[in-house]
Amino acid sequence: MTDAFFTCRKNVLLAKSPSTQIEGVFAATRGRSVPEEQEALLQQWLEEGVENLSAGESVPAVRKVSVTLTSDWLEGSELLMTSLSDLNTSPEVTRCADQQLSELNALASSELQDHAVAELARLPAEETVTVGGSAPWAAVVPQTDHQTAGCAGINVEVLNDDPAVLAWSLACDAETVPPVLPARPIQDAVPFYPVPTDVPYHEILWRDWEDLSVQPCVLEQVSKNPSLFEFRVMSYNILAQDLVEQGLDLYVHCHPDILNWNYRLPNLLQEIQHWDPDVLCLQEVQENHYWEQLEPTFKEMGFACFYKRRTGTKTDGCAVCYKHSRFQLISLSPIEYFRPGLDVLNRDNVGLVLLLQPVLPEGLGLKAVSPLCVANTHVLFNPRRGDIKLAQVALLLAEIDKIARTTEGSYCPVILCGDLNSVPDSPLYKFIRNGELSYHGMPAWKVVSGQEDFSQQLYSRKLLAPLWPSSLGVTDKCQYVTLCQPKKLGRRKYSRDFLLQFRFCDVACERPPQLVLLEGVTDAKPVAPAREHSAVTAVPKRHNSLSFLGKQCSGVIQHGLNLTSVYSHFLPQRGRPEVTTMPMGLGATVDYIFYSAEPVESKAGECRRLYKDGALKLLGRLSLLSEDVLLMANGLPNPFCSSDHLCLLASFGLEISSL
Repeated sequence: MTDAFFTCRKNVLLAKSPSTQIEGVFAATRGRSVPEEQEALLQQWLEEGVENLSAGESVPAVRKVSVTLTSDWLEGSELLMTSLSDLNTSPEVTRCADQQLSELNALASSELQDHAVAELARLPAEETVTVGGSAPWAAVVPQTDHQTAGCAGINVEVLNDDPAVLAWSLACDAETVPPVLPARPIQDAVPFYPVPTDVPYHEILWRDWEDLSVQPCVLEQVSKNPSLFEFRVMSYNILAQDLVEQGLDLYVHCHPDILNWNYRLPNLLQEIQHWDPDVLCLQEVQENHYWEQLEPTFKEMGFACFYKRRTGTKTDGCAVCYKHSRFQLISLSPIEYFRPGLDVLNRDNVGLVLLLQPVLPEGLGLKAVSPLCVANTHVLFNPRRGDIKLAQVALLLAEIDKIARTTEGSYCPVILCGDLNSVPDSPLYKFIRNGELSYHGMPAWKVVSGQEDFSQQLYSRKLLAPLWPSSLGVTDKCQYVTLCQPKKLGRRKYSRDFLLQFRFCDVACERPPQLVLLEGVTDAKPVAPAREHSAVTAVPKRHNSLSFLGKQCSGVIQHGLNLTSVYSHFLPQRGRPEVTTMPMGLGATVDYIFYSAEPVESKAGECRRLYKDGALKLLGRLSLLSEDVLLMANGLPNPFCSSDHLCLLASFGLEISSL
């Protein structure tokens, strides 16, 4: 019950703020229709709370929620970073069961409140009660265990100020809420374990901020150029509601209430607002939710937003938002990976590539900062189709190459975010990080993500070169053919060494009939030395016709963006790998933030490329969690985290130079 009430309180407090400055009001998710009697009752509770308001304050409209967008965090957002001791000593939430019972008895003494209990008892368990001045709320069904029942008391002031809390408390007292369904283990998967009732979710799912700017290598670079344009980037797969409803078998461990969009939306918005990113890359954004709820809310928060829905009949897509006070848009390039007639590009995934110009604060004088290229994508999941996934990434890198390339031929800093459905040791991940992959003959399942092993299959699909036809217009270096540098005039098409191997072939030794016969000059037939003659005979006939395979047909693809990952994918303090998602109880890392860095010369024989920070410096990141920690919280999603993925957050600094 402690955990359930904590999550309920977190959502209710989203609408409360001690600040008197309200900068933005956004439309909340509308719940189901409420009968007239309940509407009148809720309005009466609201009027009773108005008496405690100051003369300068006004009551927001019903079905609206006020959000303070000042630098002071919302009280509800602060709970994300609140310790257990602070939560227990909060003036609004106490553990006095006797006080709670006495207050509820006093409140229930009147005929009106008896009527309220009866009316609220008839509400469905998933009903969202939306009250003027409070956040839309869907109750997390509390546990009715005798050891936890009544362990959370509610202050009288909170009851008067927050009708949603009152409604929740009365409903619980009247025993109108069914008990929590026990966590059900999943067959052939790691079992889920219930959360200890005395430890709230935010304590289990605690994530530290790792300040990387204090590392010696970063301090040395920052000391040389202390002027940095600092900004935060978040990448988040927020789990489209349509996909939840289409795959309920994936979420059998979750109570239905926490899968309701009316419950998940406030949680997601609160998390985004708390971490306050300057650039926000979202995946699995449902189209109607974006246009009706997310975009209006993000605009109130100061974001400029761009969205690309998946092609075909899919209802979700990708979104990129940035603070218009920090960046200006230079160019926007949406990408559709679907290409009619190409089996290697026959899926409906999409991406977005933006070129942004940082806005420097006034008073810096003649200063300049490089543009920033931001890319966001959600790659195909299918573990058996690595050829499709690799072609999608190559197409994305070709678009980044076009957008980020400068007139001098170099690249501006690049940040690549997204759900790549690939684990850190997969060939696809290594291709992005190392800049090269030899894929010819590789099993398709191996290239994808490594989430599943199909090595026992007798007839597994293998990748053959070339992976995509030349009609796609993308080279083996992940560049558009039309943008490649033209060859210099007068440059030989074939090298001298290549042509010399044909000087003693049969065609070269035949005297052309139109050649003028000159004794001692054109009448001699060249004779190849013994060792050279044997070498010539070994040359296949296809070389005699000067047809040979280029690098594109050799099964090797490359790119020159020099990208490295923000995360190390391992938690040394726990001795376990990081995870960003947990499908069916199995943790995996499939979400990434890559950024531009400078390669470091590695020792001979090392296949892993090493990097150091260049113009774009990594200053900090939000730590990830391990699989065992998420199992303690009953996996993802849960009452605290409303997506089946964890958000990724990193802080960067761009060098500011003098003009």
